[in-house]
Amino acid sequence: MSETQEPLWERTLRRIQDIWSFGENGGGRGRFAADLPETDLPRLRKKIDTCLQEKGGEVSARAHAAELGRTYSVLNEEGRRRFLKLLAAEYDVDNERVEEAIQQRRQAASPEERQRATIILRDLLEPPRADLLRQFNELEEGVKFLVDLRVELMRWARQDEGLKALDLDVYRLLSSWFDVGFLDLQQITWRTPAAVLEKLIEYEAVHEIRSWKDLKHRLKEDRLCYAFFHPRMPDEPLIFVEVALVNGISDNVQALLDVSGRTVDPAEADTAIFYSISNCQKGLAGVSFGNFLIKRVVADLAVKMPNLRNFCTLSPIPQFVQWLRKHRKSDGLEKDEEAVMDLVLQESIDGMTLGKILRRQAAPVNRDTHRQLKPQVLSLCAHYLRNAKRDGRAYDPVANFHLTNGARIERINWGADLSSKGLDQSAGLMVNYLYDLRDIEKNHEAYVTGGEISLSSSVRRLLR
Repeated sequence: MSETQEPLWERTLRRIQDIWSFGENGGGRGRFAADLPETDLPRLRKKIDTCLQEKGGEVSARAHAAELGRTYSVLNEEGRRRFLKLLAAEYDVDNERVEEAIQQRRQAASPEERQRATIILRDLLEPPRADLLRQFNELEEGVKFLVDLRVELMRWARQDEGLKALDLDVYRLLSSWFDVGFLDLQQITWRTPAAVLEKLIEYEAVHEIRSWKDLKHRLKEDRLCYAFFHPRMPDEPLIFVEVALVNGISDNVQALLDVSGRTVDPAEADTAIFYSISNCQKGLAGVSFGNFLIKRVVADLAVKMPNLRNFCTLSPIPQFVQWLRKHRKSDGLEKDEEAVMDLVLQESIDGMTLGKILRRQAAPVNRDTHRQLKPQVLSLCAHYLRNAKRDGRAYDPVANFHLTNGARIERINWGADLSSKGLDQSAGLMVNYLYDLRDIEKNHEAYVTGGEISLSSSVRRLLR
């Protein structure tokens, strides 16, 4: 488990240093200072130009790309940032040649000339650095190298306009490499290699896996885990989903995570609950394959387990409390509503907090407040999920994800997650998003084209 404690980027660099073969730099000659000072930039430009010219054929080009990767990997953070700034500033498109190509296309005297000019223009619009980035794809660990490189690049690009274009180049390249058609859907079991199981523990982002015992519980006979893998990153899950086979739609995540809970016979279960979805590679931010994962798993389970009638999530509402805190003062709440809101926002009233009430650690002093608490909070949440919008889509990112996939908001569950994270983010609430195979495409189209959200009758009643 010690390797999982090492930062991802540093671990990738260490592996690459062990795997790649290098020429001059690996032999100790011509080393660069870790922070890549100005005096080292001319030699770096020469190395980049050598890679781009591809002199000596494909084998030579691969060797030069590996050497350049070695150069990047031995730099410190400041050196890597300067390396990327050099790529962004000096290996972008040649604007003068682009303008000339545009003019030639405008002056083309025939369709054939216009087509030739279009091809030339298209080639010129791709920056030279894109060729360099593609060369890394040919190297062992090269794809993972670029995925982790983008983690730092995204952070720096937020403050540097010049790096934003480079980040877009890397993103476009990764989007083409990680098209869902290239990905492999695998079921992860207790027999899966330990190196991959360790990654589940490390990457789980919704409900922390606290021990190997916890992980084994999540992989027992009434639990399933599916993940997408890329052939060039066979030991690195890209995204994974955890599924519980149960009877009836689950309304409490603690019950699902309880390692001492009763095991359900998979052949007798009628519901598949998707209770955790985790993206594993931060460098693939913006590359969409989570929606394909859910639909692929639903389709797979529907075929393999015809006894399943419901495909449903038990999902957090990660920005609910944050949204309430932001909009509270503009809502003109009555006094009793303010008391309820204080509890939701974890502000103590006579020693009470929402967490204490839900965990039954304290009897409510004000019984009127307690009686009003549950229906008002559920109503607030229904309003949030239905009406809070951002750019025409649901404000809540988890809601937007499932609604985009064609799910219906089926039920809002009171006291469903009493962990500190669940209380702080979601006021202890969780949502069931139902994937009805008959309505998925209809719901998807209604949502993405018109922002229409599919609601069950029980959720509609909360809005009244």
